[in-house]
Parts: sequence; structure tokens; C-alpha cells
Amino acid sequence: MPLNESQFQSVCSTARRAAIFHSAADALEWDERTGMPIAAGEYRAEQVSTLRSSAHQLRTDAHYGDALQELLQHSGDLDPHSDQAATIRSLHRDFVRDQKLPLDLVTRLSVATVRGQQTWDDARKRDSFAAFEPALTEIIALKREAGSRMAEGTSRSVYEALLDEYEPDAKVDELNPVFSDLKQQLSELIVAVTDSPQQPNVEPLQRSFPIPSQRAFSRDVAEWVGFDFARGRLDETSHPFCTTLGPNDCRILTRYEEHWLPSGLFGTLHEAGHGMYEQGLRNDWFGLPPGSYVSLGIHESQSRLWENQVGRSRPFWDWLYPKAQQTFSGQLGGTELEDVYFAINQVRPSLIRVEADEATYNLHILIRFELEQALINEELSISDLPEAWNQQYQQCLGITPPSDADGVLQDVHWSAGLFGYFPTYTLGNLAAAQLFDAAAESLGDLDGMMSRGEFAPLLEWLRDNVHRHGRNHSGSELITAATGKPLSSDHLMRYLENKLRPLYGI
Repeated sequence: MPLNESQFQSVCSTARRAAIFHSAADALEWDERTGMPIAAGEYRAEQVSTLRSSAHQLRTDAHYGDALQELLQHSGDLDPHSDQAATIRSLHRDFVRDQKLPLDLVTRLSVATVRGQQTWDDARKRDSFAAFEPALTEIIALKREAGSRMAEGTSRSVYEALLDEYEPDAKVDELNPVFSDLKQQLSELIVAVTDSPQQPNVEPLQRSFPIPSQRAFSRDVAEWVGFDFARGRLDETSHPFCTTLGPNDCRILTRYEEHWLPSGLFGTLHEAGHGMYEQGLRNDWFGLPPGSYVSLGIHESQSRLWENQVGRSRPFWDWLYPKAQQTFSGQLGGTELEDVYFAINQVRPSLIRVEADEATYNLHILIRFELEQALINEELSISDLPEAWNQQYQQCLGITPPSDADGVLQDVHWSAGLFGYFPTYTLGNLAAAQLFDAAAESLGDLDGMMSRGEFAPLLEWLRDNVHRHGRNHSGSELITAATGKPLSSDHLMRYLENKLRPLYGI
């Protein structure tokens, strides 16, 4: 029996309506993080929860589910990677997961996470985990309940059910050996680098860089690499992020530090990478699988590629440094490019994940990966979390946070209920290196292009091989199709070894 076209259009219409509710909630959360009055927080939680609950009702309606089931049964003759097949398959998958969550739980989770983010922001400013602990306790209890329900009828653990929301079909037993091998290789490289007598001088990057000048420069850099400001904007917040409010409305947010230029610059490049992925998705399928990102690991690969493989490369700085010297003549005028390039590629164990160097960054992620599993599996009490965090940092990085603000409270993710999100950062780092190598092989003289400020060929390659596919392929299928091989750590380690060993003379 041929596919029922009117039925297909009906389920698409429902999914698009749900996307409108979600994007409206995203807009309110963006406003909350950028300029909402403090006293408005309680009502904002009600607004967001109402919108997300409405979307959930649409996405779990019984008639909608029946229609998807019928479409799935009659989609066997379709190309599995076609827009129609991907839409039916992915929407049905989402329905099966979402209908396991009762509306009351979705509402309570939405309220708890909006309030949780507000509480976290205040607690971090006050350097008080105790002020955040009650909110985190409530969120974790709700996420355990959600994970338990989503795991029903599957072989997934509670944690894997939460992980599946961000990285579909990922399994802890499959991630652990990859991450363990990466951790060992990174640890050996970090020891070699930090033991080298040849170390960069980062003082030039710690001079006083006026925030208004950083703000203008970062905006220019985002535009130069390809972020479309006719379809997006750049703002500031306490924790950088990217959110999409519509097919032509992508918001990226960063933060600046007067005495550390890399913070705002690389934060902007990172979020611009996310934004360019969102802007590369197909507008005509917005709110549907072909117009949606495939996984957060793939999403993170785009941000890390532009931040690191491009932004920390020598060809990029051959092009950018004269512009930086022009903007910050009083700070960088007498500093050689070679010294700045070495400084931005410094390897040094540090406290803050979002400002960590490329070599130590994944150790930050692996710490969080282990801790959040222990929290969800009830192997670690919430009251013991700060101590466990500090112990892990001492063990893995040789440093102990002097405060909760620079320790367990530094990330917004858990306050937003994003358990299972952190491992996607390391998956993204692996994919970024592998995709960049494939792009370089395909495009030819990519280094030469970057040294001339020509970023359009790389962006277009990513558009063709990643962005435009949406969810028509799985993340693993996408990597294999784009690079010719499954995801591995080889490309990332080769990239780091080839860059860092010459810089540090090892």
C-alpha cells in the first residue's frame, strides 16, 4: 500500500506545532539568561512549563501516535535516508520515548529546571553549593524518574535512557573503552608537555583588553568565519550557549574577561560553530527531523572544529593576528605572532572546563561523565558531590578547586536537567578532528585558504556533508559517509601530537 500523503502531512503539521511551542519556550529561556528581571523568575517558570507541556501533549497524542505507526508500517519502499522516511522513523522514535513520560512529570521537570537554573546562577555568584543543593536534589529525583520510565521495555539503563536524548543509541559500555583509551593517551601527552622546559608566556593575553573592544572584535570574527548576522545575533550571559528560536533566528551567547582575551574570542568561535550548524539546516523542514540536528555529539563537533582546528591553528592566526593587533594595538602591538600562537595553545591543567586547553579538556568531561552516572545510579549522594568533584580534579588534573564556584558549580548543565549531555562533548572533539581531516583532504590547500581568510569552502563542505542531512542519517552513519571510516580517537590524538610536540620541543 502506498504512503498516505495526507496522513503524512497531518503528522508533520502536529510536529511543527509542537516545535512552535518549544521555540517559544526557548525564547523565554534565552530572555531569562540575558536580561530578565530577577523578580520575574517564578512566573517565567510557569510560562516555560506551560509551553513545554503543550508541546508534550501534541507529541504524545494517541491519534498522532497511531498515524505514525501506520505510516511506519507502509514506509518500507521508501529510501531509508529520504526526507519522508527519516521524518516517519524519527518522529515515531520520539513518540515512543515521549509517551512514556506523563504530562505531570514533564511539567514538574520543566518548572524545576527553570527554577534550578535561576538558583544555580545565584548560588554560583554566592559560591554556595548548599544554596543549590535542594534544587539539584529535586532535579535529580525527577530525572531518575524520567530515565526509569524511558528505559522501560528497552535494554538501556536509567542513565543510558537519559543519554539517548542527546546521543541516540549510545551505550555506556561502548563509550567507556573509547574514553579510557583516550584518557590514557591524553595523560601521557599532558605529562610530556607540562614537563617540558619550553613553556609559553601567556602574559600578553592577560593584559587589560577593554570589553567593548572585545565585543566588537568577537562579532567581527564570528561574521568573518561565516555566522550570518541577518539570521542570528551575539549576546552575553554567565555561561555561553547557542539556541535557535526559528528557521532564521539563531542566538549565540558568550562572555568576556578583561584580563583574559581568549575567553571571549574562543567562546564566540565555539558558539558560532554551533550557530553555523543551525543556520545550515534546511529551513523548509524546520521543526521536523530533516531540518533538525542529528545528535549533540555532531553538534559539538561543529563548535569544536571552528574553535580549535580552525581557531587555534597557525594559518588562522597568520590571517587574524594583524587584525587583532589593529584592534588591540596597545596590548599586542609589540608582541610577536609566534609568542601569541604558543600562548593560545598552552597546555596547563586548569579548573574551568569552558576555558580548558585542547589536551586537558576531555579530562574535564570524563570527570563529569563519571560523577553524573554515580548521581543517577544513586552511588553518590548529592551532599557528597562537592568533595567527590574535588577529589576527581586532584586525581585527574592535579589541582583542587578553591571554591564551589570554580568547582562543582561552574557548569549550568545539571541545573537545567541535562544529565547525559556531557559525554557528547568528547564525542564532538573526536568527530571534529576526523571531519576536519576529511575536509582538508577533499578541499586541498585548506591551510592556505585559512591563512587568506577564506572560510567559505570549509563551511560549504560542512554544509554538504553534515548540516543539510539533518536527522536523515544517524550520527555514526554521517561520520562514516563524510570521512570514509567509523569514528575513532586516532585523528584527535594525531592532531594534538602534531601541533603540541613541535611547540613544546618534545
